[in-house]
Amino acid sequence: MTKKLFIKTYGCQMNVYDSERMVEALGGAGYEEVKTPDEADMILLNTCHIREKAAEKVYSELGRFKHLKTEKPDLKIGVAGCVAQAEGAEIIARQPMVDLVVGPQSYHRLPELEAKAGQGAKALDTDFPEEDKFDHLAARPKAKRGPTAFLTVQEGCDKFCAFCVVPYTRGAEVSRPVDRIVTEARDLVERGVREITLLGQNVNAYHGAGPDGEAWSLARLIWALDKVDGLERIRFTTSHPNDMSDDLIAAHGECAKLMPYLHLPVQAGSDRILKRMNRSHTAESYIRLIERIRAARPDILISGDFIVGFPEETEDDFRDTLTLIEEVHYGTAYSFKYSARPGTPAAERATVPAEVADDRLQRLQALLTRQQRATQDAMVGRDVHVLFEREGRNPGQIVGKSEYLHAVHVTSDRIAKGDIHRVRIVESGANSLGGILAPS
Repeated sequence: MTKKLFIKTYGCQMNVYDSERMVEALGGAGYEEVKTPDEADMILLNTCHIREKAAEKVYSELGRFKHLKTEKPDLKIGVAGCVAQAEGAEIIARQPMVDLVVGPQSYHRLPELEAKAGQGAKALDTDFPEEDKFDHLAARPKAKRGPTAFLTVQEGCDKFCAFCVVPYTRGAEVSRPVDRIVTEARDLVERGVREITLLGQNVNAYHGAGPDGEAWSLARLIWALDKVDGLERIRFTTSHPNDMSDDLIAAHGECAKLMPYLHLPVQAGSDRILKRMNRSHTAESYIRLIERIRAARPDILISGDFIVGFPEETEDDFRDTLTLIEEVHYGTAYSFKYSARPGTPAAERATVPAEVADDRLQRLQALLTRQQRATQDAMVGRDVHVLFEREGRNPGQIVGKSEYLHAVHVTSDRIAKGDIHRVRIVESGANSLGGILAPS
């Protein structure tokens, strides 16, 4: 008898990929995915520990399922991902209705944990196992896919930024072998995928074993994927400035399938704060790096991450961040008010008053919003190539992404999902661009 699985995903693209693999892993145990928790025999929360009060939000979410557990005593409830790794057995202690807890490096063991929970025992696995989870996951099913997909190539981080829990929840940097990645990419393309985004907590630190026995860089991996017939677009995220190697910069200028979009977080523009963050780069070195990247690919759109209100940040430090933003000019960016992660070095430091951090975040986001809008407005009149992914809100409208990752909508009966068309941009909205099919 088929059992029903509801999985809710929090956080980054890697968690989206992990959730797909969890669904596949549990498929071997007789589960199929459903859209609502009410119809599920198992509810699984795949959690993220990056945002403020992440654990408390998970406990709050679990509380919403208490009535379902009461109505269906055989319902299994699990917590996976980074909060599971960080909290471990504490989750079961605080929420006894939870049946299983599994960390992000152990989800290939989900069928075993589900079987244990099915026998009435609590199942916990937050180890960093020696075996590679990808070796133990079942082959991906051959179902048709949408035109875009994520593909994890690297996990973990060795940078130990003072604010970040990733080294503690995801472990040390590990890279998957080249052959396995290329095989998975070919399989995705056979099922309809035309664009793949390579994922890693620090993806440009990739150093997977190549078929020649050497450790390959991310650039060499990209060139191997460039040879996959039917794969039209390649992206990668998230990167660290210290790992933007010469060959990766060159690939942005030379590999036609590598899209002109780069997410390269800097976090702050003050050298004093960057040092306190343990970022191991300076504002000047970051700016010079952006110049080299733009020299290789002049039209590249740069994206970034920023933290404001980091412990000990002064107004002068904050102004240095605004100055860096003005110099780089971001096409898009993500910004956050600092929130302490327990167990990280920064969590022990004196905090910036909340009202000061709030004010700085508003000022920083206003600048980033102006830059993002200026970037989008400058696209009007230009031709871009759009990979269409889904139907839009209006009749006959279809939506996709340009090479610059802008959402673009077009009204036409000549476009199908998965098509790539040259589109002339005719309008710029708050979060998307409108276009028409460009004359051939």
